[in-house]
Amino acid sequence: MNKKVKSTIIWIFAFIFTVAIAVYQRMTGPTYPVRGKVELAGEKLSYRLVRSSESGEPADVVLKEAAEKATATIRFKRLNTNDAWTEKNFTIRNEDLVVELPSQPPAGKLEYFVSVTHGGKTIELTEEPVVIRFKGAVPDFILFPHILLMFLAMLFSTRTGIEALIKGEKTYSYTKITLVLFFLGGMILGPIVQKYAFDAFWTGWPFGQDLTDNKTLFAFIAWVIAYVRLRKNKSNRGWAIAASVILLLVYLIPHSMFGSELDYGTGEIGTSD
Repeated sequence: MNKKVKSTIIWIFAFIFTVAIAVYQRMTGPTYPVRGKVELAGEKLSYRLVRSSESGEPADVVLKEAAEKATATIRFKRLNTNDAWTEKNFTIRNEDLVVELPSQPPAGKLEYFVSVTHGGKTIELTEEPVVIRFKGAVPDFILFPHILLMFLAMLFSTRTGIEALIKGEKTYSYTKITLVLFFLGGMILGPIVQKYAFDAFWTGWPFGQDLTDNKTLFAFIAWVIAYVRLRKNKSNRGWAIAASVILLLVYLIPHSMFGSELDYGTGEIGTSD
């Protein structure tokens, strides 16, 4: 197998691997919708309960194609408060059942239960309350480059790790590219996204305990060290492997876990438990 074909195969593997990791991280995060199916008096009902919404407008909780199958109510209150539960009925919109949750300030959260009724039987869709977090709108010209750069950083990180494992001659150059991509996507655009979403550039160490910020910083430091070690000696490939593994572990941590949360008592934004 010649070098060009071998390199192409490795790149294809790295791309597929990166896509899989990105999907996993997204689907396991605390802002990914809660999905499921229930059967109620012979009627099957699928649901997708929202866990993230933009501040400034109500959040729609929608039960798709459920208008002819059941009626539904929602109970909600602000998270970590002594507020009384508020109850609202879903209304029909085309074939769907829809209810609006009131908008909250950036990093504000509501917890809610949804109950559905059909044939005289009522059940709650979830045993635990669903938590929805609100965030400020992030302009597409900031958000899309951030997402793209973070994806490319993971792609090149994976490719760099493989290159180091096979003792390839491009380990150092791939390390530089990974470091630049991660710096731009994570250390520059990341805080800007955070500022738009939660009105704070950085809530990780040393100012807070935001896990997303802290894991980004940790991975960036790992790649800086790998770059410095490889710059001194191109045979120090183990550092690139270590940095690649660290970034992989970082991406395996669900996105937005232990993220920003508004304290309704103080009005300050801290970190969720």
